[in-house]
Amino acid sequence: MQYMHADLNTPVIRELVHQVDEDRCILRWHWPDGIQAVYIHRAPADQALLEQPAIDSLKLYTRDEYKANNGYHERMQGVGGWMYMVFAYWNDGGEPVLILQEDGQNRKIISTGKSRIIYGIKQKRGLFQKNKTIQMRVTTEVPVAKDVLCYVRKHGSNPTNKSDGTVYPFVQHFNPGQTILPAIEVGKNDFVRIFFTDGPTYGQLYELMPE
Repeated sequence: MQYMHADLNTPVIRELVHQVDEDRCILRWHWPDGIQAVYIHRAPADQALLEQPAIDSLKLYTRDEYKANNGYHERMQGVGGWMYMVFAYWNDGGEPVLILQEDGQNRKIISTGKSRIIYGIKQKRGLFQKNKTIQMRVTTEVPVAKDVLCYVRKHGSNPTNKSDGTVYPFVQHFNPGQTILPAIEVGKNDFVRIFFTDGPTYGQLYELMPE
């Protein structure tokens, strides 16, 4: 079994929706004609999205199971969220394949409650120094991937959003608890603030707040 990219003639998953009922998640979607099974991938939503997850990480789910259960049911655990991807399983007389969809209609991020990320920024400058030292610290309740956050530097005033200055990535993941980041030097009139790298996505999973 292998992956192939969708084209105008391949069946694809449409109208993927979800419902959360206490600690259970229910997924439902429109089945394309001729498709009798799908493969489902689940991963933490803050991890980098794999376009082609390993086949052995996927779960087979048949159309008959879907009808009997009125959807796909799974228990939700932890705080944060999950990314689900549903791949149509197609066999057109040759080797069976899973259909990759670039339109994103087979993907769904589901929040299980926002986890707090608290950040603090301290600055220190000597009386006659041209630069100042910035010390950042980040406190999290759960593990947070380095790609979730970035910091922005702006000259003259505090940045108000991710695009309001120069964006810098973090180089390490954040473990639960407090992480004190290596100090950086900036100009005496530069200011730094921490933001989500993707606000619409990660804002569903975390609450980012200053100390």
